[in-house]
Amino acid sequence: MSWEQGININQVSTVICGTHVFLGVGAIKKMDFIAGQLKSRGVDSVIVLTGKSAYAKTGAWDYVTKALDQQGIRYTLYNKVQPNPETHQVDEAVKIARGAGAKAVICIGGGSPIDAGKSTAILLEYPDKTCEDLYEMKFPAEKAAPLVAINLTHGTGSEANRFAVVTIPEKKYKPAIAYDCIYPLYSIDDPALMTGLPANQTRYVSIDAVNHVVEAATTVLNNPFAVTLGKEVVDLVAKYLPLAIQDPKDLTARYFLAYAAMIAGASFDNGSLHITHALEHPLSGMKPQLTHGLGLAILLPAVIKAIYPASGAILADLLSAVVPGLTGDAGEAEKAAEGVRSWLKSVGVTEKLGDVGFAKSDVSKLVQLTFETPGLSGLLDCAPIHCTKETVEKIYTESF
Repeated sequence: MSWEQGININQVSTVICGTHVFLGVGAIKKMDFIAGQLKSRGVDSVIVLTGKSAYAKTGAWDYVTKALDQQGIRYTLYNKVQPNPETHQVDEAVKIARGAGAKAVICIGGGSPIDAGKSTAILLEYPDKTCEDLYEMKFPAEKAAPLVAINLTHGTGSEANRFAVVTIPEKKYKPAIAYDCIYPLYSIDDPALMTGLPANQTRYVSIDAVNHVVEAATTVLNNPFAVTLGKEVVDLVAKYLPLAIQDPKDLTARYFLAYAAMIAGASFDNGSLHITHALEHPLSGMKPQLTHGLGLAILLPAVIKAIYPASGAILADLLSAVVPGLTGDAGEAEKAAEGVRSWLKSVGVTEKLGDVGFAKSDVSKLVQLTFETPGLSGLLDCAPIHCTKETVEKIYTESF
C-alpha cells in the first residue's frame, strides 16, 4: 500500500512556499544583504527580539549589529523572550518598539523568539490592539511590519511558515494563529549557529519537526507536497539526530536537521496540524516550563495509535525509517505506536506525562483546555478521525 492512496484527488489544495530562506553554513553572512534590503524599504529602525543569551553566545548578534550599523539602521534589543512566550512579553516588546520608532522586526532564536517577533510585527500595525486580542482572535490580522528570522534551532519551522503561538497565562491558553502577513521576509538557517544546542534540546526540537509532518501528512487538508516533504523529514531526522547527539559539532548533521525542520515547517504550512499539537498546547499552557517538543513526544505514540486506522497508508510510508515493516493495515495501530515509542527511546526520550509533573486528575482540565483554547478546535477539525472529548481523554490517559 502506498501513501498516494491516502490522498483525495478531488480536493483542490493550495501549495504554499512563502518565505525566502538562506540555508547553509555561513548563511548568517547574508545579514549584509538583508540589512540592505530593509534599508531600501525605508527601514531606519528595528526591534530585535530574542532570548536571554543564545543570540550573543552563537555569534549571531555580532553579524546582525555590524550589518545594521553599515546601513545606518538603529536597533533596539528586547532579550526577555522565554520558552513558551507569553502575551505580556509581546506587549512589552511592542511598547518598546513603538517608542524606538521601529519599522521592522528581527528575531534571533528558536520558535519562541520567532513567534513573539511575528506577533510584534502584527501589533506594530495595529496600535489599538493587544497581544491577547490577537490570540483570542478578536481581529483578523491582515498586515504586519517586515520580519526577519534568524533561526538558532532545528525544530519549529517557524522561520518558513505563517504560524505563531503565544500563551495567555491568566487563562492557561496557548493558542495558535496563522496569517499570510507573518511570513518572514527573509530567514536564516545557519547550522553553525546551532552547534551549541544541548543534547536534550537537540532531541526535542527534532522530534517537534517529526510531529509536524506526522500531523501535516494525515490531516483532512493534506496534499502530495505535505506528504512527500514529510517522508523526507522523518528519513533525515532518523539518520542525523543520533549523529548530532553523538557529536554536537557535526555540521553535516546540523545542516540536514535544519533542512528537515525547515521543510517540516513548509509541510504543515500546507497540510496544517491536528491532534498532537492541539493536545500539547494545554500541557505547556498549564506548565510553561515543559518543553514543547518533549510534550509532543509524550503524546505521539497514543496519537499514532488513534489515527493509524484512518491514515495507515500514509503513516506506513512516512514512518518507514523509524518503524520498518508497516503495511498500512488498520490492525497495525498498536504496532505502529509501539514502534514510534521504541524509536523515541532509542534517541533518549522515555518520559510520560507522570514524569513531567502531571497527574491523572489533571486530565479533565486538559480536555477542557483542548476544547476551550482559541484555535485548537480548528486543529482537531483537521484530524483524520472525529475527535470527541472521549477521544482526547483517551489519548491523554494513554500517555501516562
